Amino acid sequence: MSKVMSEENNTETVQSLVKGLAVIKAFSQQRPSMTLSEVASVTGFTRAATRRFLLTLVAEGYAKHNGKQFSLTAKILDLGFSYLSSLDIWHNAKPLMNALVEQLNESCSAAVLDGFDVVYVARVATTKRIMSITLNVGTRLPAFATSMGRILLADMSASLLDEFLNNCSTEQFTQYTITDKTRLITEIAKVKQQGYCLVEQELELGLTSISVPVHNGEGEVIAALNVSTHMSQTARQQIFETILPALQQCARQVERLG
Repeated sequence: MSKVMSEENNTETVQSLVKGLAVIKAFSQQRPSMTLSEVASVTGFTRAATRRFLLTLVAEGYAKHNGKQFSLTAKILDLGFSYLSSLDIWHNAKPLMNALVEQLNESCSAAVLDGFDVVYVARVATTKRIMSITLNVGTRLPAFATSMGRILLADMSASLLDEFLNNCSTEQFTQYTITDKTRLITEIAKVKQQGYCLVEQELELGLTSISVPVHNGEGEVIAALNVSTHMSQTARQQIFETILPALQQCARQVERLG
């Protein structure tokens, strides 16, 4: 990128908005409530600037404070749902996903890539509990260790994938988690060739997930669709003979909605 283009981009960036978003993202599952000083420490902003951002969020209803502790409110979900509500395809896909779940008695989800994570944009669950964490629309999981993530990474160019893997944090979730960059590149190349991805017990012991891509009218991969199950409940043969064909058919039906 040229220096001129970089300078133009800088002049078009509203730094106060960038910083305000950084304050919002400072809160997490590990940090649901923080003092002003803690938010300033996480963001690297001055206490004065942090105070202005926090009080603005409180005034607009996106945050609240109890004594010295600040936390986000449910209104913050409006920001995410504004995006999700613009994706008519997933609203319209719910009946198809429901039918798949009824057919297989397994949960079905759809996700897109955001940074180093996959973000759930649609989900239909069974009564089975397949993970220790609750999965909902908006849930984020590490792309490198998930079947939906690898489907989306397989659509990247070699240079972008290389940059992604060089910068992402590859945590060892289980003894089966692939964290070696060379092995990940090999696995993702295999996914690209075969058109589906099976991940077994890499994110959580006992959890198996199979995913396929969802394309738009131009043939670009816009999302991944998956079915997750417990390996103890579903034989590997059944995954390929029953689940994968049904999942691929559902993905084709979703694509026609676009």
